[in-house]
Amino acid sequence: MRSRYTAYATDRLDYIEETCAGPAAKTFNRQEAERSGAGTEWLGLTITGREAGLEVDETGKVSFTFRVRQNGQEASASEVSTFRKIDGRWFYWDREDKGKSARVGRNDPCPCGSGKKFKACHGA
Repeated sequence: MRSRYTAYATDRLDYIEETCAGPAAKTFNRQEAERSGAGTEWLGLTITGREAGLEVDETGKVSFTFRVRQNGQEASASEVSTFRKIDGRWFYWDREDKGKSARVGRNDPCPCGSGKKFKACHGA
């Protein structure tokens, strides 16, 4: 999770795309990620929990909160991401709580990176 956060923060979308599999790979839209990332300042990541995800595991979950500033406004979101190990390498698989974060306002940018307002994207 930390490597993906760092990749978003440093505009390394190749890494983001390369580390997606399953549902995440099907829904990742690079153009939307580029568009929304252009005005985004990544302010911090806090890991709040983990289930499995160790070397001996094949799946894992990471709970986290991230903060961003976009167009001069700060927002934060909390998520639970699922990961799967494929051929010995971890991949982001899906988001467990798809947009149910109470900390993102309806008119805030959607934390998924689509560039849309939360209410028109995952808040619908």
